[in-house]
Amino acid sequence: MANQEKVKINNKEISLSKTDKMFYPDSDITKADIIEYYRKIWNNIAPYATDRPMVMQRFPDGIQKQGFFQKKISDYFPDWIDTIEIKEKESNEKAQYVNCNKEETIVYLANQGAIVLHGWLSKKSNLNQPDKMVFDLDPSDNDFGKVKKGALLLKELLDQGNIHSYPLITGSKGIHVVIPLKGKDDFDDTRDVAKQIAGIVTIRDDKNFTTETSRSKRGNKVFVDYLRNSYGQTSILPYSLRAVDNAPVAVPLDWDEVKDEELGPQKYNISNIFHRISQKQDPWKDMSKNATDLKTLKNKLPNQ
Repeated sequence: MANQEKVKINNKEISLSKTDKMFYPDSDITKADIIEYYRKIWNNIAPYATDRPMVMQRFPDGIQKQGFFQKKISDYFPDWIDTIEIKEKESNEKAQYVNCNKEETIVYLANQGAIVLHGWLSKKSNLNQPDKMVFDLDPSDNDFGKVKKGALLLKELLDQGNIHSYPLITGSKGIHVVIPLKGKDDFDDTRDVAKQIAGIVTIRDDKNFTTETSRSKRGNKVFVDYLRNSYGQTSILPYSLRAVDNAPVAVPLDWDEVKDEELGPQKYNISNIFHRISQKQDPWKDMSKNATDLKTLKNKLPNQ
């Protein structure tokens, strides 16, 4: 890819700039590589990004320079980028967020230095009713074995009620465990049930897991974070890159992969992810078919 060029996607012309800039200097990964990655991976990201408000983490000068989070769409973004109107709870004001529902949109965002892509837990049709419950197993140390143990403990708990759950390595340090929901219940009720589930995990193994929100009080325990099940909160989108060396990728897994002793949170990256997806179907592709509602979920939970 040349340093200055234009690319046409679905009749939309996008001007690309400074594509030879090193975005991951220690890994020799350029802005052109990031644009090419997101264009090539788009069909895999599309089911998870489309119609879901997006929050971008932008690094216009590469990951070794200060980046920033962006929620509201910029004034200079082209008008062909679709948006989702959000009513912000604190200010009660309306804001436009990106609806990343087209290949040309993700290419435009990549050219703007949007490396890390986060999505709401709800879609534009029901913004206050999440279609998934997310647990972020966040380690206090570098013991990924404990993180995997926590994910499997969550699975065991949910399996008792025949509740389907889906794991994802975040490309950072942890694992997300996701329960698909039917989108009939609001965030407050969803978070209450998530808190109950997280509490059961910590009761079953209080040596290794905690719901303590203060990082300084967790010791070496894994934080079972249920708090992101709130209006306006986000989780990393499947197949998003992360802003650390080697450009690791957030990847949906099946549960047998979590049991693999060689699994690490950054196992897949910009260099090897396409080999994986050429060999293996997306383990989350049928997730929505196994969605539940809160009433069913609560009734199937064990007491502890």
